[in-house]
Amino acid sequence: MAREVVDEAEAEAYREDRADRLAKHGFTARVREDDDTLVCYPDEWMEDGTVQIDRIEDTDRAVEVSLSGPGDPDDWSEIEEYNAALVERVAEEHDETHAANARAFADFMGNHYARPMDSADADEVQEFLDEYFPRNAWPSEEQRDAVRASVRYVFEAADERTPL
Repeated sequence: MAREVVDEAEAEAYREDRADRLAKHGFTARVREDDDTLVCYPDEWMEDGTVQIDRIEDTDRAVEVSLSGPGDPDDWSEIEEYNAALVERVAEEHDETHAANARAFADFMGNHYARPMDSADADEVQEFLDEYFPRNAWPSEEQRDAVRASVRYVFEAADERTPL
């Protein structure tokens, strides 16, 4: 029981330090419990602890990171570089819509799982399609219609089998 108290005290100290660091940069954090994701929003988007949709100009300013994902966040730069190369291959072989969708998938896998896009399993791809993409990518109708093909193109670019 004593260790549990220490762990909670350490956790609280971490949360306070995180809040202080984020505040210095004008951000607010919350943990989305349903998928154990740390979400950091610019302060100007917030009012009374709630994001005001009409204040969002650029969704890329928000950051989401899985707190329980299997990847190593220390490898994020290398993963982003790898995923960006896959996005570029999709852009070279397909249109801008597929490239934008591939970029959204890269953001999802890098920020939520700290892993390359082509390592996604069927459940992760489905999570991207059902939850992340409609909520975070702000897709056009054309993007929504093309997103499944876009994901297939990512796996093709990596010479991997699509898990769908």
